[in-house]
Amino acid sequence: MEQSHKPRALLSVYDKTGIVDFAKSLDELGFQLISTGGTARKLKDAGLSVISVSDVTGHPEIFDGRVKSLHPAIHGPLLARLESEEDRVGLAELGYGPINLVACNLYPFSEAASQQPRLDDPELLEMIDIGGPTMVRASAKNHRNVIIVCNPVNYSKVIAELQAAGSSDAVSSQFRQNLALEAFEHTAGYDSAISSELHARWIGRPETFDDKSEQEQRLPAALLSSAHKVHNLRYGENGHQAAAMYIDPKETGKHSTLVTAHVEGGKQMSYNNYSDADATLRLCRSLSTGEWPNTPHACVIVKHNNPCGAALGETQLEAYEAALASDPESAFGSIICFNEPLELSTAKAMEPLFIEVLMAPDYNLEAKEFVMQKKNRRILTIESPNNRLAALERILVKKPIEGGWIVQTEEAPIIDWDKAKVVTKIQPSQAELDSMRFAVRVCEQVKSNAIVMVQGTATVGIGPGQTSRVEAVRIAARRAGQRAKGSVLASDAFFPFKDGLEQAAGAGASAIVQPGGSIRDQEVIDAADALGVSMLFTGHRLFRH
Repeated sequence: MEQSHKPRALLSVYDKTGIVDFAKSLDELGFQLISTGGTARKLKDAGLSVISVSDVTGHPEIFDGRVKSLHPAIHGPLLARLESEEDRVGLAELGYGPINLVACNLYPFSEAASQQPRLDDPELLEMIDIGGPTMVRASAKNHRNVIIVCNPVNYSKVIAELQAAGSSDAVSSQFRQNLALEAFEHTAGYDSAISSELHARWIGRPETFDDKSEQEQRLPAALLSSAHKVHNLRYGENGHQAAAMYIDPKETGKHSTLVTAHVEGGKQMSYNNYSDADATLRLCRSLSTGEWPNTPHACVIVKHNNPCGAALGETQLEAYEAALASDPESAFGSIICFNEPLELSTAKAMEPLFIEVLMAPDYNLEAKEFVMQKKNRRILTIESPNNRLAALERILVKKPIEGGWIVQTEEAPIIDWDKAKVVTKIQPSQAELDSMRFAVRVCEQVKSNAIVMVQGTATVGIGPGQTSRVEAVRIAARRAGQRAKGSVLASDAFFPFKDGLEQAAGAGASAIVQPGGSIRDQEVIDAADALGVSMLFTGHRLFRH
């Protein structure tokens, strides 16, 4: 094969954004263009001179294009170490010229996997790119000799670098390394998406099964994840810590999650803002299930990852006022979430309160204009079906620990209230039973040890994150004050001793809901009977660590 002294660029892309302009610039810089299939046709239609890969390999594309570039005439030049005389001689003896630049991006597997109606397996498997990742990885491995560009946003940077350097050989090693690293991240994310989707199809996602043993069987043998950085955050939990936000590729283009929410007003969201907003949104979704049709409006107020107020109301304003009354002091500098579009009356009621972040599925026009008058208030829109926050779904979550991760399924508590057992002589009233359902739902989202006191469907006192359960009761009771009298108290785990129950009854709680399961349950039950308190055991612990 006759050798060309011109540098060669191999262009083979699925996403053809900007490829014609990129190719024209390469042509002007003296590159010989090699291309495949649809990319070659597009470049030829633009009037560019293009050599097909088949002409380079001397072999036609086969199996409907399944095999195009997998040939020594392509991968020999991509992997040849030109700094090695042996490789240079070997390449020349084979009659292969070097390839100095590769532009390649891959079949859109994730988009195909999320397509509706769902593609069947044979169709989806056709969207697994083979030649592309091989070219990308080979070029990235040999980035000392091959410039690899897999993201169209980098085309202009590559042209600028080539123009500044004067030739492809003179392009800096740092620039080559940056592109190579991005290429490896690209293929790693691609493989992660494939394994995740095929695991879901062939084995099943743990979170889609109700039975615990079924979930356990479907926990992946390899924990893989892929996410793209959205942007750096100002700092982490503290000023000395670096932080950034990443997005799951499956959520790109949506606005239905916290990461993809539309953010307006105020300063950039911080690491702590997002962490607290996640806790706020999670609880608000948990209360947006339709279980309480007479009180459809939910309001949640969170400070430092713990709810300081949560309420349901017949109106949004009622829900907000009840949630705020739970702990108005802690609500200063809080994050607030509503499960329905924000109304003007609620916006005006919030006006005196300093709020870090406000979240809702939408905002009435007048309400939006009103809340945007506060310069430092961040406004997040969580797009939702029918403008109502979707209910909390079971998900798979992972937590980093030293040397690895621990993984679990997570969901709102599923309690069979028909099987919950009243263990005291005094029976709770229907109103107290209704309050218990609400209290348990809130308690599940409070850091352990957790105690929640409610009146109706509004918290009046919350004792979060204590090492002592009796101290959590004291805190909740102190915050509730006089509103503790006649309240329903929920505990996220059993009372290990009767002292916690005695504190609750002493503060005025008339009914208690807890999991039960302590070796001293009877002692606690006897104390409740003696103090005239009704108590229900659910059999479900609700720790949140």
